[in-house]
Amino acid sequence: MAPRIFLPEPLAPEAMVALPIAAVRHVQALRLQAGDAITLFNGDDDTEWPGAIVEADRGRIVVRVGAARSVARELAVEATLAIGVPANDRMDALVEKAGELGAAAIQPLLCTRSVLRLAGERAEARRRHWQAIAASASEQCGRARVTAVLPIVPLAQWLDADDAAGADTRIVLSFEPSAIAPEQALAAHAGGETQRRARIVVLSGPEGGLAPAEEAAAVARGFVRVGLGPRVLRADTAPLAWLAWLAVRSVRCDSRVKPAA
Repeated sequence: MAPRIFLPEPLAPEAMVALPIAAVRHVQALRLQAGDAITLFNGDDDTEWPGAIVEADRGRIVVRVGAARSVARELAVEATLAIGVPANDRMDALVEKAGELGAAAIQPLLCTRSVLRLAGERAEARRRHWQAIAASASEQCGRARVTAVLPIVPLAQWLDADDAAGADTRIVLSFEPSAIAPEQALAAHAGGETQRRARIVVLSGPEGGLAPAEEAAAVARGFVRVGLGPRVLRADTAPLAWLAWLAVRSVRCDSRVKPAA
């Protein structure tokens, strides 16, 4: 596979595009030269653009864009992770892996038990940092889309704004005995061709989990309690475990709905 570069700008066949400095450094690290193949994508849709380097001189890399091609590398459903931000660098790894697994969006949340507290410019700077990680994840894994990292907001504000109201399924990861299995929660999307991808939102707490009042508030707004087994998973592990399960399930669903030859 040719090296892939995320370039968030309009692309067209035969266009000559100069790569931004971060992409130039990436290309230089790979020791690519004029004539080498490269693939561009802008995250707008399921399209990527094969191309070739036509100029590689010091700090300047120019690529001639080839004909667009469609790719099908997204999940069968549109999954958003609403996450109580874990501390330290755990969120960096979570964003990277969520991008590789196919998350459509990540909503970072400040919860009652959150250790990390960010606001204002510091919060926006961290969001931009995570967005860059998401872009790199798509470059690596072959996606033509990039996981959107949304602005950090308090959980209560997010619930009050009803940002998840348009979702077909709303899930809150829970240790409650009443929590149901993931497959049961998504039984309505077990397969079959539809006009659009189902939208699923999963809410997961920070270290220590959601406070009981927070979980109850989510359930009151239509979230279904879902469990992930008897083991206690870390704040950065639980949403990825759920997303990995969803990705495998998505492959099974795709194989079921393919038309016969």
